[in-house]
Amino acid sequence: MAKKNRSLARERRHIRVRKTVFGATSRPRLAVFKSLSGIYAQVIDDMEGNTLVSASTVDKELREKMKGLKKTEQAKAIGIAVAERAKSKGISSVVFDRGGFRYVGRVKALAEGAREGGLQF
Repeated sequence: MAKKNRSLARERRHIRVRKTVFGATSRPRLAVFKSLSGIYAQVIDDMEGNTLVSASTVDKELREKMKGLKKTEQAKAIGIAVAERAKSKGISSVVFDRGGFRYVGRVKALAEGAREGGLQF
């Protein structure tokens, strides 16, 4: 019997969710990815296949703000940053794609930060 792999299970969940979650031009997709060290958010137009806006903990502009913050606080700051960048591009409504991750902790903090920043989903 093969050993179960956590990342493979997450990929399967993500594929299952992506069957229904689709980002159109009028309402793009806010995709989240988290690693052990960082969190990444992108606003994606699936019709064109373009990333419209992105923010992450390794972003040059945001890296200084991340020092001394806990991971959930970093995630909330990234959510606010991606919301501000999206608002500047004229995007106010998105579809949230949690990327196969559970909606707790850093993923939830990022979503709450994006809502605070003015995105609707």
